[in-house]
Amino acid sequence: MLDDYLIRIGLAHRPSPSPEGLAELQRAHRMAIGFENFDVLLGRPIALDLAAIWAKLGSARGGYCFEHNALFGAMLDELGLPNRPLLARVWLGLDGPGDLAAAPARTHTLRLVQVGTESWLADAGFGGSYVPPLPLVDGAEATTPDGARHRLVRRAAPDDPLGEWLIERMGPAGATDGRTLGSDGWAAQYSFGLAAVAPIDLELGSWWASSRPDTRFTLACRASIVLPDGFAALNGTRLSVHAAGRSEARDLTRAEDFRAVLADLFRIALSPDEVARLRLF
Repeated sequence: MLDDYLIRIGLAHRPSPSPEGLAELQRAHRMAIGFENFDVLLGRPIALDLAAIWAKLGSARGGYCFEHNALFGAMLDELGLPNRPLLARVWLGLDGPGDLAAAPARTHTLRLVQVGTESWLADAGFGGSYVPPLPLVDGAEATTPDGARHRLVRRAAPDDPLGEWLIERMGPAGATDGRTLGSDGWAAQYSFGLAAVAPIDLELGSWWASSRPDTRFTLACRASIVLPDGFAALNGTRLSVHAAGRSEARDLTRAEDFRAVLADLFRIALSPDEVARLRLF
């Protein structure tokens, strides 16, 4: 599958099993395969076995984090980069870790990757913004081509239920999926711990995100994709694009324009019937 996957994400070579190779693979993945939740809104179950994920993401479709990072993790294994899943609480648009009673569920997954003797975080499936690979080191930082800085902070003891680690972002709000960042400074994206995650934990998180009536994925259409120097997002019929340091937004008012934007910008193919079933127009 690895050779077909590399063709799918537009890489003509196998990246090296190094931090540079990890970053190259993740960025190519995120620029080629859109983040989206259309199957949720179309009433289709989200299957997390690798064959089902590849049948979907290997064609002109995308998916959400549980699909993206399962595929990404399997490809890292084939490249000789051992990895395992982690679960996270998403704080983007919220106040950040604080009151446990108000904490969001662990509905995001990312990968903990072993690169030589170092542990790295990699995430090919965060739809809210582009999070680059980061070494598992308190204070590690990276800057992405959209102009944002990212920082990893060790915020608590390993057994803290809100997560031992926190990924923060500081940068243009237009290069996110539209959720407010709360301030012009560092804003929390998600927190996580390093505890082992069982397959049933991933199934449960995916089921909750795709079936609970008030989650982001059951309330409206969501799509995003990384651009060479920016980020594009779709929330319902609202399209926002950040590129070359500028942010623009507009409303899509016709089904044919919606389909064209999905295909041309987000690399997602939906039929006219599927778009009609979304009841957006």
